[in-house]
Amino acid sequence: MNFDFSDDQKFLGGEARKFLAAECTTQHVREVLNDDDRSHHEGVWQKVIEMGWLGTAIPEEFGGLGLGALELCVLAEEMGRALAPVPFASSVYFFAEGLKLAGTDAQKSTFLPGVASGDIVGCYAASEGPGHPDPTRLAVTFDGQTVSGRKLPVTDGDVATHALVLVREGSGASIVVVDLASEGVTRKSLKTLEPTRSHAELSFDKAPAQRLGDAGQGGLLHESILDRAAILLAFEQLGGATRCLEMATEYAKERHAFGRPIGGNQAIKHKLADMYVKNEVARSNCYYGAWALSTDAAELPEAAAASRLAASEAFWFASKENIQTHGGMGFTWEVDCHLFYRRAKLLAVQAGAPSIWKEKLVRALETRNAA
Repeated sequence: MNFDFSDDQKFLGGEARKFLAAECTTQHVREVLNDDDRSHHEGVWQKVIEMGWLGTAIPEEFGGLGLGALELCVLAEEMGRALAPVPFASSVYFFAEGLKLAGTDAQKSTFLPGVASGDIVGCYAASEGPGHPDPTRLAVTFDGQTVSGRKLPVTDGDVATHALVLVREGSGASIVVVDLASEGVTRKSLKTLEPTRSHAELSFDKAPAQRLGDAGQGGLLHESILDRAAILLAFEQLGGATRCLEMATEYAKERHAFGRPIGGNQAIKHKLADMYVKNEVARSNCYYGAWALSTDAAELPEAAAASRLAASEAFWFASKENIQTHGGMGFTWEVDCHLFYRRAKLLAVQAGAPSIWKEKLVRALETRNAA
């Protein structure tokens, strides 16, 4: 079985890398980081919209390009490599995927064309504070027509136009779609370690909403959305980890100490080798996840957990060792190492911390072995 991407998909990735190298540099990332009033880089966002990437995996009948999950994985890796400071993940990995999973034809026709064109910026509101959201103990409620309560932190909640919200409906959980411009919706920006991927607190006071999928099926839909988003986030992490290894290697070749490159020192060699090994383990698991996502395989929950864990570990380790390889310079504001460290720490907890995914992986393996 060949788990590699096709030539066309590799070409797409190469062109995306060239585009982002020119249009989304670390200087663009720093422009958002240095400005408390900016939630994302509007210039980069508009260029991404013009490239049509938002509609990559959206069917043509709903205004998308009609490609597929594999092409989206390729783009996700390049977006992660560039640390793109745009609400791409929230709109595409969470909002659009949730609609594709459970939306009616009418809902898809209403929202997906807007996502593809960039007129709709989506987000996913599940968390209600510290800890992983528990569908059996939700404070945000839905009465069949309106939603009330508070969600935080919500990634890109300050820039989004619409949200998928995990709510309690009766004795069960559901997911609803909310237009964030509606009456009864207020939001407040939140400060985090990684300001280039903004977060907000969303408050609802009888805000109009429509259910996505069946009543009481929110818990299962929530897990399905997370599984799909986890694989795409893992590719972002893989892209970031790969770039960290490249940065560390380049510096180790250029920096001289005692008359020779520091890359000739055994300690530096070991750092680079360890980064490479973790990255390759992550890549293998990400490719497994891409296969499961593109085929909607029964192994999807297992593949999502495996790719998520391996990629989280690889990105965190690579971002940390990149700083160490750069030595004293690595800790300074002027060097870009901290940009990757910030993103690594954020992505490690988005869509659930590693401990949650470890539990999911164990459950998936137990279920498979018991069959």
